[in-house]
Amino acid sequence: MIDRETTERIIETAEIADVIQDFVNLKKRGTNYLGLCPFHSEKTPSFTVSPSKGIFKCFGCGKGGNAINFIMEHEHLSYPEALRYLAKKYNIDIKEKELTAEEVEEKNVRDSLLIVTNFAKKHYIHNLFHQEEGKKIGLSYLQERGIREDMIERFELGYSLDQWEGFTRAAIQKGFKQEYLEKAGFTIAKENKRYDRFRGRIMFPIRSLSGNVIGFGGRALKKDDKAKYLNSPESDIYHKSNILYGIYQAKKAITRQDKCFLVEGYTDVIALHQSGIENVVAASGTSLTENQVRLVKRFTPNITIIFDGDPAGIKASLRGIDLILEQGMNVKVLLLPDGEDPDSFAKTRSASELGEYIRNNEKDFIHFKTRLLAEEAENDPVKRANLINDIVRSISVIPDGIMRSVYIKNCSGMLDIDEKILYQETNKIRNKRAKQRHRKAQADKDREEKNNQNLTTLPSFIEEVYSETQEKEIIRLLLQYGEQELYTYKEDKYEEPKSLSVAQYIIKEILNDELEFKNLIYKKIFEEYLETLNKGEHPGRNHFIYHSDDKISSLAADLLSPNYELSEFFKKKSGIHVEPEDMKLKMLIPEAIIAYKRKILEKAQKDKVKEIQQAQQNGADPHKIMEIQQEYQAITSAINSISKDRGWVVFR
Repeated sequence: MIDRETTERIIETAEIADVIQDFVNLKKRGTNYLGLCPFHSEKTPSFTVSPSKGIFKCFGCGKGGNAINFIMEHEHLSYPEALRYLAKKYNIDIKEKELTAEEVEEKNVRDSLLIVTNFAKKHYIHNLFHQEEGKKIGLSYLQERGIREDMIERFELGYSLDQWEGFTRAAIQKGFKQEYLEKAGFTIAKENKRYDRFRGRIMFPIRSLSGNVIGFGGRALKKDDKAKYLNSPESDIYHKSNILYGIYQAKKAITRQDKCFLVEGYTDVIALHQSGIENVVAASGTSLTENQVRLVKRFTPNITIIFDGDPAGIKASLRGIDLILEQGMNVKVLLLPDGEDPDSFAKTRSASELGEYIRNNEKDFIHFKTRLLAEEAENDPVKRANLINDIVRSISVIPDGIMRSVYIKNCSGMLDIDEKILYQETNKIRNKRAKQRHRKAQADKDREEKNNQNLTTLPSFIEEVYSETQEKEIIRLLLQYGEQELYTYKEDKYEEPKSLSVAQYIIKEILNDELEFKNLIYKKIFEEYLETLNKGEHPGRNHFIYHSDDKISSLAADLLSPNYELSEFFKKKSGIHVEPEDMKLKMLIPEAIIAYKRKILEKAQKDKVKEIQQAQQNGADPHKIMEIQQEYQAITSAINSISKDRGWVVFR
């Protein structure tokens, strides 16, 4: 367990913009920051970070919270794990005992797998530097490849001994259960036999964005190995389609240089790092996926793909690059000389020479693809038609209309084909996709309507929604402005004026009428606020933003998140004056309370109507019916009274 004092120190130290900047490329917008949401796919930034309030909020998918919530959600960590992550980031000491084998068993699968992979990393590093086989074979190989020791340490390279079950035995002796070794992909068990997945290989740890080792790539050193590279299998912590090799080491450089280089393999990444180019990642031999593209886009919209001189490999990769265009990114291609790959090319040039070559030779992807396929088509009409269709497909996925028009114009000249034809074919593909999306959306809507056809409780459901809306608004005002002064008053003319805060007014109004929140989270916030207020102090925003209850902290961040505002330019141009909300509290707070009370009374009024109808149908005593009608009239009178106070017109 992490003690309260350490937790508070972590909360006070962790600056939310600094924490999130490690995962999302943030741009300053006034007092806040804006970026692309890491939790859903979007082309226009709607992810807002407020340093002054210590919260983030996405207006697209609705996710929000504090720095701890972000790490929990993004890295799928528990609350204590997120605290440990932040403590490590800010060099805050946490005294914790080492996990025993029994404690490992009690941890959930994900925690156990992370512990296993971390042990494996250390084990393979030890093999490389301290085992005779590791030094003679593994370390010698890396040195022959020209990989410096500082790079070996930066990427934590290791070596798996060429033994049938060397790692498995070592892990079990340390207290790890075989089931976790199997789930993490280190051990394969068949017919009461077991053996190591990785044997006699250079080991490349694969890190998540937060730095956790989640998997491995193993490079074979024996010629008779069938697979040159072998990766960890899919597990609860490793999904190869969601991660890029080197992203952890490259993320800051990508943000700083606003550009990312994409290469094919592990050693390509390491070689470029060694040459001074650190904003580079690899897809690790898998076809590029949408999630991998989105991972890069969090940090930059600019990506350059480095190809070696192999034409077959280039053509095989072209279709996957459309995924990058579809995300609205700027894609360039760098073709290396024949016989070169990023690894060999980087080793024969200085950092300045490498940078100069990149600047002079990287090409726009659409133009590169057009020229490449045009050379192959030459004068063959069929191949030429296929080429045009291929280019049009790539242009059609670009979301920006102006960019599509520029490409169409340029390709028209390069291919010697009428612009109108390219426009027609592009629009045809886009219209087809739009219709497919519309049909899917309509099918989803029809399915939802069908599911709701037999819902007889819809009216009461709507009432509940409205009631909860009023409760939510009161809690928002309580959290946002609770400590601010609303009124001053005197209990008698001889006393000094007393101050009444927003929180005191709201709580007084709720308690005087013996009202109770139906939503349990709102109720808990209200009761905690009341309890703290009774001690003579306000709890403050941070009490709820960093609440140990995830639901409360997420709700607080949601309610306190900055709303969209008119830009200063628009205000000046339009002459519109927008009065800040905190200048209208004397009107807003009473209105919110009145709206809440009115909603409760309207619900009670409807209940009385049903009660009267039920009594009449059952032939109840007339005096009983009259009694209910009088209660109905009293409720109606109360509604008219508060409506009159607010200036509402009540229709009968």
